[in-house]
Amino acid sequence: MRKRTREIAMELLYQSTMNEKSVEELMDDYFEDNHEDLREDTDLPYLETILKGVINHKEELDALIESHLVKWKLSRISKINLSILRLSAFELLHMEDIPPNVSIFEAVELSKKYSDDTAGSFINGVLDKIGKNQEGSKG
Repeated sequence: MRKRTREIAMELLYQSTMNEKSVEELMDDYFEDNHEDLREDTDLPYLETILKGVINHKEELDALIESHLVKWKLSRISKINLSILRLSAFELLHMEDIPPNVSIFEAVELSKKYSDDTAGSFINGVLDKIGKNQEGSKG
């Protein structure tokens, strides 16, 4: 259930880069547009936590992501890859119940499904650095 919910979260985060809808509007629109059957198979509290968390911490997440880029600028990252990075970075920073390796693995899987062939290794590299940095700051 969490895997599919993470995928929905990424799709809605991507949509949020193109409009100014609230989390509630994004979720309502998604489920109303032929996805009503998914509502009961979705971890709604997790979905809402991710969406609100990423949207409310977007500047912090973007700064963190950008600080771990090598020879890249945030503005060069596709919106889909940026949505995946923001989602996983939020999990790494704020959701201690999700093991870092799970969050990173799921982000790479999303990139394989929704992005190009090189995105997986790029996303893995950035998130791995963020994860290691977080581990170092906790210890």
